[in-house]
Amino acid sequence: MKGYLLFAAFFACISSTAQLARTPLSAVYPSLQTYSTQEKDAFSFRANSASLAGVKNVSAGVFSERRFLLRELSSYAFAAALPTSSGNFGLQGDCFGAGLYNETSFGFAYGRSAGSKVDIGAGFHYTAMKAAGYGVASTVTFDAGAVFHLTDAVQTGVSVYNPVGMKFGKDGEEKLPSIYSAGIGYDASPQLFIGAEIQKVEDQPLNVNAGLQYLFAEKLMARCGICSAAAIYYLGFGVKLQRLRIDAAASFHPYLGVTPGLLLLYSSK
Repeated sequence: MKGYLLFAAFFACISSTAQLARTPLSAVYPSLQTYSTQEKDAFSFRANSASLAGVKNVSAGVFSERRFLLRELSSYAFAAALPTSSGNFGLQGDCFGAGLYNETSFGFAYGRSAGSKVDIGAGFHYTAMKAAGYGVASTVTFDAGAVFHLTDAVQTGVSVYNPVGMKFGKDGEEKLPSIYSAGIGYDASPQLFIGAEIQKVEDQPLNVNAGLQYLFAEKLMARCGICSAAAIYYLGFGVKLQRLRIDAAASFHPYLGVTPGLLLLYSSK
């Protein structure tokens, strides 16, 4: 029974990733505010590299989760953002899996303003898969995105990942999926943000990620949302301790169960 659960959980995880090394909770929870006009952090650009242009402070964070409480499906994500006068730079990394099978990914991104109404960005990524007894296969690809400022409270944007269809290894038997997405965000007030993203992963059904964040007080906040392709709902609560923010989160799948997650985020202000 555990072997069947592991098999089902693994493919449920892979089918809804924003990249191969991302699982649903780490793909949608940390980067919910990609299209916010008020608050961006190190994870904002992971869904759209152009969002990096809106990061105002040096920021870095890590997010970890244990998919369906199985050690073999543990996932770790890292992101860092550095604003400069020549544009903003970002680093990201992911690690998913355990000894028998694991995936790692590292990326570099750049974003800047192209005017008062448009931000643009691009990133380069290295992804590797390792399976016991089969060695390692890797590939390099890129992403590009744009964010449009419709009003002071509303942003929208588009993003594409791996549009050229890069493949793994010398034989090219495994293909990295192409991913196209479009999103919108609305800062209803300084306390409430609502965001949504439509995502199409190659050979997978259309996915809708939608969520909201609410600030109860200066140091307390909550997030909730849904990821339609993976059929999960997520909920999280965070507290700000000076320059550090700590979030405890969890997603819920109707058949596979609970996935707990923890976010640690640092900002220079």
